[in-house]
Parts: sequence; structure tokens; C-alpha cells
Amino acid sequence: MINVVVLTGRLTADPELKTTSSGISVCSFSIAVERRFRSGEERQADFINIVAWRASAEFVSKYFKKGQMIAIEGSLQSRKYQDKEGKNRYAYEVVANNVQFADFKSGGSNATENETASFNNTSSSDFEEISGNDDDLPF
Repeated sequence: MINVVVLTGRLTADPELKTTSSGISVCSFSIAVERRFRSGEERQADFINIVAWRASAEFVSKYFKKGQMIAIEGSLQSRKYQDKEGKNRYAYEVVANNVQFADFKSGGSNATENETASFNNTSSSDFEEISGNDDDLPF
């Protein structure tokens, strides 16, 4: 089964960094993602709740502010809870696995620097070096 969400949007507020009782960083924020529209139609947006954990959370809270464009790759998650009246409610959010800058500062800034500024939860230790001759590759 596949559960992959890729979004680009603008932060609706400054990200909130918190720490769990066990010391894990968590950052919650919301982004506005424009829907496709045709000429003459009114623009509409969806507001998507995002949560980032650990180093991703710290990265987002340190480098992103309200109004900035952000690109997120993650997975959709739902939670069930009871409201004050005892009714079952569901909350949906995207758990961010990869976060990147999606807009570039105009002026004299170096676009190459911004293009490489991202955070990915995949650690380099998840991969191993392949040694050998390229002639052995099937492609």
C-alpha cells in the first residue's frame, strides 16, 4: 500500500516547536495549498495541518516563518479523539518526512544555496556503498 503526500504551500502562521515529556521535538504548522483553477474562476485554497518530528521539527521551526513557501513530502495520518461532549472526532494531518524551501529570495542571494537547503529524515546510514565495476550493472 502507498501513503505518500507531496505538497507545496505557504505557512499560515509561524511554526510551533514543542517538546514531548520524553524530550522529543515536535513542530505543528499549517499550510495553504492553492487548488487548480481556470481563468475567470475564484482562487481557492485548502489548509493542511502538518506535523514534523525530531530534527525535522527543529529545522522547520528555525528556518520557516509565516508566509514562506514550503515543500513537504510525507504521509497522511488520522487520529480519533473525543471532544468535550463525548463525540468521536477525527483529525487528519500530514506527517512530514522531507521538508524543503520552495521559494527563493529575490535580489543578490544565491539560488544554488537555497536549492540544496532541505531536511530529509532518511539517514545516510540507511544506505551502503556499492563497490565494483559499473559493467556489472543491468542498465
